[in-house]
Amino acid sequence: MNPGLAFCHPYPFEKLAQLKQGIIAPRDKVHISLSIGEPTHPTPHFIRETLLAHLDGLGVYPTTKGIPELRRAIADWLSFRFKIPGTAIDAETQVLPVSGTREALFSIAQCVVDASSKPVVIMPNPFYQIYEGAALLAGAEPYFLNATESSGYLPDFDSVPESIWQRCCVIYICSPGNPSGAVMSQASQEKLIHLAEKYDFVIASDECYSELYDDENNPPVGLLQTAYAMGNTAFKRCLVFHSLSKRSNAPGLRSGFVAGDSEVLQSYFQYRTYQGCAMPLPTQQASILAWQDEVHVIENRELYRAKFAAFIDILSDVCDIQKPAASFYVWLKIPLPTASPFEKGGLREFFDDLQGWRKCGKLPGATADTEFAQQLFAQENITVLPGSYLSREFDGINPGQNHVRIALVAPLADCIEAAHRIKNFINTLT
Repeated sequence: MNPGLAFCHPYPFEKLAQLKQGIIAPRDKVHISLSIGEPTHPTPHFIRETLLAHLDGLGVYPTTKGIPELRRAIADWLSFRFKIPGTAIDAETQVLPVSGTREALFSIAQCVVDASSKPVVIMPNPFYQIYEGAALLAGAEPYFLNATESSGYLPDFDSVPESIWQRCCVIYICSPGNPSGAVMSQASQEKLIHLAEKYDFVIASDECYSELYDDENNPPVGLLQTAYAMGNTAFKRCLVFHSLSKRSNAPGLRSGFVAGDSEVLQSYFQYRTYQGCAMPLPTQQASILAWQDEVHVIENRELYRAKFAAFIDILSDVCDIQKPAASFYVWLKIPLPTASPFEKGGLREFFDDLQGWRKCGKLPGATADTEFAQQLFAQENITVLPGSYLSREFDGINPGQNHVRIALVAPLADCIEAAHRIKNFINTLT
């Protein structure tokens, strides 16, 4: 067996299922799931219609590189969205379609990591768990960059020792971030590109939430955009990962792409010819139209803005809740409760003496955020994801603790109902 498997943690939703096991939620309250980042807005009709119109393509083996028309549509979208001249992105050598960003973010590490060199893969903390698994199964050591409230929930590159940069072969960044929705500035991206040039590592920029931003006049900057602006017109050491899952409400389409450094992509293309994840032709045809249309994406952003406005308005007087710059997540810092967890359903005693409970064995492995999520489900039949399930303890802290991730993917009415129930739950704590 791959020795890295022994170090892989259970997936967050496996932990969540165990956390809820045996709890009977109130039957008079319909369950509302806000834990999984799965879009539920309608998939555009033209995607469905195009899939049906090209079903004859199922009789043909798709190529790893994808059809030229798809790569051209992706290159054109990158140029339009990130203000890069149309001739600057070569659709033949700098674009590669993939079956969703999840498999690409995992497999890129398998391609670029040299396990014989004691490699390090750097990633934000909290993080999308694929980054850690990709590093471990490629034979690399994960190194975490704590993204805390004091850093604006963004990684601090200045905190990394030179010895780690010297061993780094790839760094994962996620902007807008999962779970915080924080957006990395162009200046931070410039700093990272300079570090990549100095220490010769690949930047894997996960930008799958880039189209779910709040300010229509201020979209998040992309890594290729920054690279081109600073004169790195060949996008050396830079890769971006995009998907139609969030942008077009098509998570089941499994359609995305990687773009950037042509030399890295040439090796990655060779890797993928063996991996065997070519995109079916009907999917490619539907993806072309999706990348060419912005109307449905603008409408999608409006739907999320309405949810954030209603959700935050209801909860703002009982907790410190902030609208993120982008994404569809609320990264909620748990309000400090005042009651006993076992007498009145509150969490004060749990917060005050967590270590004591651990020592006496009554709450093994529990954290404030897991208790919050568990009791919210038990009392209000709402599922949210504990922040500690998305992070690791590093440098003496776990930056996900005392937070829960709330995905505003349910219909507006459900999000409003959930906000009222969460408010009621918080009021029972205080």
